[in-house]
Amino acid sequence: MKNMATGRIAAAAALSACLAAGGVTMAANSTQHTASPATRAVAAESRQDSGLARAFDAVDRNTAWQLTGKLKLNFATYHTEGMVRAGGHIFLSAVQIIEPTQKYPTPQGGYDRTPGRGIGHVFVMDTEGHLQRDIVLGEGDMYHPGGIDSDGSSVWVPVAQYRPNSSSIIYRIDLKTLDVHKEFEVKDHIGGIVRDAVTGHLVGNNWGSRHFYEWNEQGRQTADWDNSEHFIDYQDCQYVPDRKMLCGGVTNLPQTSAAGGAGAVYELGGMALIDLRSHRVLHEVPFQQWSTAGHVVTRNPLKLAADGDKITMWAAPDNGEEGNGTEILTYQASVHPAG
Repeated sequence: MKNMATGRIAAAAALSACLAAGGVTMAANSTQHTASPATRAVAAESRQDSGLARAFDAVDRNTAWQLTGKLKLNFATYHTEGMVRAGGHIFLSAVQIIEPTQKYPTPQGGYDRTPGRGIGHVFVMDTEGHLQRDIVLGEGDMYHPGGIDSDGSSVWVPVAQYRPNSSSIIYRIDLKTLDVHKEFEVKDHIGGIVRDAVTGHLVGNNWGSRHFYEWNEQGRQTADWDNSEHFIDYQDCQYVPDRKMLCGGVTNLPQTSAAGGAGAVYELGGMALIDLRSHRVLHEVPFQQWSTAGHVVTRNPLKLAADGDKITMWAAPDNGEEGNGTEILTYQASVHPAG
């Protein structure tokens, strides 16, 4: 394995190359999001899958992923949630817990636990992981940022109560100015979001990703559907042309006492490609690589990119107080896409 300095340089170089290739910094000056020329161009995409969709379709449980870099973050990151590389920056969402939630003996007011207290953060970094800005998001009991994504001109961030069947605010951060816009509220816990480049609509998943919602840019719900799969809970997703979303996540499975002691769990990681037209899972695979702190790598922030037969993954599974602190891990694998 490479030493830390070499790994940090490799991770920063890979992130920088991806940003240079794909970053767009068009500004939006009102609370109504106006599609940039780049976004409008994507909206005109033909019904043909992108290189990432084709590359991911070739990933299976035997794909050989190689750890090629570690980028250690040298500031307090708390509990990491979602990540985006766009506009020359790395964006990392995280929740700072001040008072943990507590389960009620029986549900109260439709909730299974207390609201707790916390602070929602979106950390803005350069491509070498140096903190440039700490954007604090949330209101009242809504302090839990989830998985995030960028449409080329903005970063979209859901901030929810830290309990199921609750409420959320959908925020938009302008990539050029880093100005924050509160777009609309939702009567459920939204744990992740993407923006469909063709329709302009937003798609979010709730607590445990058991249910999906679709909204227009004014926040009017246009569709919703149940997740037909039960393999993993999706934690962080990204839009993939043509009209797909690629999600990573985890499920905690109980172990026998002999395997790990009383109350021990096993983290099963995985990724799934979902069709935004049919709402079906098109392809899903497990992922069992482990972080410094012993977490499965797909546990929280996760993004992928493809270049020909090379697929790259960036992940940040460890919290700030765990292991070696939060590290952005870079993995690469060679695949053989069809066609």
